[in-house]
Amino acid sequence: MKNLIFGITLAAAAMLVFSCGNSSKKAEAAAQAEQARLDSIAAAEQAAKEKTAMEKMASLPEEPVFDIVTNLGTISVKLYSKTPKHRENFEKLALTGYYDGLLFHRVINGFMIQGGDPFTRDTSAAAVAKYGQGGPGYTIPAEFVPEYRHKKGALAAARRGDVANPMKESSGSQFYIVQDEKACAQLDGAYTVYGETVKGFDIIDRIAQVATDNRDKPVMPVRIIKVRLQEN
Repeated sequence: MKNLIFGITLAAAAMLVFSCGNSSKKAEAAAQAEQARLDSIAAAEQAAKEKTAMEKMASLPEEPVFDIVTNLGTISVKLYSKTPKHRENFEKLALTGYYDGLLFHRVINGFMIQGGDPFTRDTSAAAVAKYGQGGPGYTIPAEFVPEYRHKKGALAAARRGDVANPMKESSGSQFYIVQDEKACAQLDGAYTVYGETVKGFDIIDRIAQVATDNRDKPVMPVRIIKVRLQEN
């Protein structure tokens, strides 16, 4: 009798384990299906944004002006005509909202301010270590133009170092804005300058002067609210 009861108990336990395992698999499959659905929607929305951006870009002037709206003020930058690859890439990212919500994650007073890393959307402690490593998954060939220098307010592309990047290809999204011309003069001919500030030099200084940690990351977030085209 005891053996019979023990056998029944084992069978019931086995059925319970099987049932739980089956439910877990169903829940996992449902979660994967839902994620696939959300990914499909996101991909469709992104494709629509890019189509709209490309249509808009076709009618832009050779040197359009964009407002980088931050929580500390607005910096207006003009994109250069002689660096078309960088100009068109910035236009596409700005018009699709890629930069909206990102941080100026590296700020050095007396040097420059840097932003455009998509990793900065995640401000958790685990993600912070990755700041400076993110991008859209591609690089841009260097476009060095002698007349485009690292003057105050110059807009330039960040990139990986020479050892890992001998062709000096630019990050697909990260950029920096020069605060101090003398300190950044050494970068001429090594980093692509593709635009310049036309308004908001005081905002560059304001951002450069915020308190930072030992990684040059602002203690209080300096956020890009939006990068928008100046229509006029």
